[in-house]
Amino acid sequence: MRASKMLIATLKEAPNEAQIASHILLIRAGMIRKLVSGVYNYLPLGLRVLQKAERIIREEMDASGAQEILSSAIQPKELWEESGRWSKYGPELMRFTDRHEREFCLGPTHEEIFTDLVRNELKSKKNLPICLYQIQTKYRDELRPRFGLMRGREFIMKDAYSFDLDEEGLDASYKLMYQTYSKIFDRFGLNYQVVLADTGAIGGSGSHQFMALSEVGESDIIYCGCGYAADREKAESAARTDRDNLKEEAVKEVATPNQKTIEEVSSFLGVDASSILKTVAYFDMAHQEVVLCVVRGDREVNEIQVVNALDIAEFELRLATDEEILKVGSVPGFVSPVGLKCKTLVDSEVATMKNGVAGANKKDCHLLNVNYGRDFSGTVKTIRFASAGDTCPVCGAPLMQEKGIEVGQIFKLGTKYSKPMNCTYQTDNGQNVPMVMGCYGIGVTRTISSIIEQNHDEFGIKWPLNVAPYHAVVVPINAKDELMMQGATSIYEKLLKSGVEVILDDRDERPGFKFKDWELIGIPYMIIVGRGASEEICEFKVRSTLEKTEISYQEAIDKVVEAVKNIK
Repeated sequence: MRASKMLIATLKEAPNEAQIASHILLIRAGMIRKLVSGVYNYLPLGLRVLQKAERIIREEMDASGAQEILSSAIQPKELWEESGRWSKYGPELMRFTDRHEREFCLGPTHEEIFTDLVRNELKSKKNLPICLYQIQTKYRDELRPRFGLMRGREFIMKDAYSFDLDEEGLDASYKLMYQTYSKIFDRFGLNYQVVLADTGAIGGSGSHQFMALSEVGESDIIYCGCGYAADREKAESAARTDRDNLKEEAVKEVATPNQKTIEEVSSFLGVDASSILKTVAYFDMAHQEVVLCVVRGDREVNEIQVVNALDIAEFELRLATDEEILKVGSVPGFVSPVGLKCKTLVDSEVATMKNGVAGANKKDCHLLNVNYGRDFSGTVKTIRFASAGDTCPVCGAPLMQEKGIEVGQIFKLGTKYSKPMNCTYQTDNGQNVPMVMGCYGIGVTRTISSIIEQNHDEFGIKWPLNVAPYHAVVVPINAKDELMMQGATSIYEKLLKSGVEVILDDRDERPGFKFKDWELIGIPYMIIVGRGASEEICEFKVRSTLEKTEISYQEAIDKVVEAVKNIK
């Protein structure tokens, strides 16, 4: 491709809304352009990267035995009602009505569609196991789209669904996809961590996330050297037990005028925050009731664990209002589980505490020496966030923490969808049994952003060779110089014949302007033809290292051809 015929839409600056490297560089390199918030057009260079990423995913999915289909993004309400998700998914679901008043949604995921397809097409156990996948645009009405392709309202996902005879078959399919995903992310060259994860709105009995490590990641990874690793929403830590031997003291009420926060109470009473019972009042909109969540004062409530414990959707849980707190007999700022007749979730760590400090459910008062089991009751669950320094639940060593970008997630769905949707196979004795399902997703566009986050410098993107928009660019210093142009054209044509994706920069622009463009765009190899043209000597520059060497035309050609041959 000749640069003079290309749409090269590089920019010196990105819009102020672009805050992270991948968003800034995708815009500055002319790969994407915003249409509306959270929705982007892909320009030629960006589309080439996207197609290459999709090709790698297809190659590994096909090698695993999965078969590709393509379903519609438009999904009828009836299927979502069968699974029970129409009312539970929440405001992220983009819903609309056609001219006949029939309701639909734009698919954020495709469990219902694939389940419906398989129940209609496969009936015999001889057809199982089977795994089907697609690469398709998804839609989620994000409240705050941000970070470019990292969190948008429209994005491209690879989603796959396995159908097995039983749990043993699901275990095998799940393991195969785990291995396949590892191969995919290895080929992308990502530094990633596989962690235990919450199943969220997808549901099921188990899940793992593939996290690309990055300081701009929206997810926190809790892990240990022993191999334990989990997303922060799923991570657990061993409960503190150093107070087990303390004697339970009598409850005592003390005045704490205007001392409402954990920090204020801790300072006023001269106690550590870990000795205080933090009681957070929520309102369960599904059951129309106040729910108290009790954690240690230096902890945060893990709302995902609360939602799971209550068996409700995320959007059905909110903080209780002052009026709702007063209505159950407490006072905002002094809420306590002692004496209130509310549904109460008690963190497992709180259940081991002795002589804690709690609110007194009346203004400007707290209680000393409060103990679970004696002074209040509730359902004991792990509802706290684990943090770095906590004790590993597996080996007892201190936990560590890093940030990550979720690029893939796999789920054991079991019969969550097949049972209510009657997706069954017939056994030898004629019995209809629900198929056992798995679900496997990769955020293709988010993966592209993650690659940039891990591969960039002050000059621009440093694409791995297998996803770069082009492998190499040949740049004559002066496009009007006949000898330089002849040399550059000769190199370009020989690379083309060798199967290299190459650009000839024949633009009538200053050399520095051209160099900055290609460094920003991230072309892996740059061959510069200048004053050594009479001797067929060029400058060979490697984008990943910025290393420059003077070599012959043929050596430059050989280096690029050899690198392209070894692409994985």
